[in-house]
Amino acid sequence: MDENAVARQIVDAAYRVHTTLGPGLLESVYEAALAYELEKLALRVSRQQAIPVVYEEVRIQTGFHADLLVEDQVIVEIKAVETIAPVQRSNSSLI
Repeated sequence: MDENAVARQIVDAAYRVHTTLGPGLLESVYEAALAYELEKLALRVSRQQAIPVVYEEVRIQTGFHADLLVEDQVIVEIKAVETIAPVQRSNSSLI
């Protein structure tokens, strides 16, 4: 399955999580619920996966931790905010 097909399943699952749980919870709750939904779809999901970063010739092993890594193809970063700022609204194609 290519990354676009995986991404479509992620967006659909994220919508299910959002409509079921609603706003106002911690990111860790949404992360666990989304991982659960994706695993129900038989997708491989790694939580808090360390992603190395290469800076010039230096490999930084723990460059950052992705909230979810799905099918070793798509990185999912979960954000829970009280309100969506105008800059977020104008730059997002998923909202």
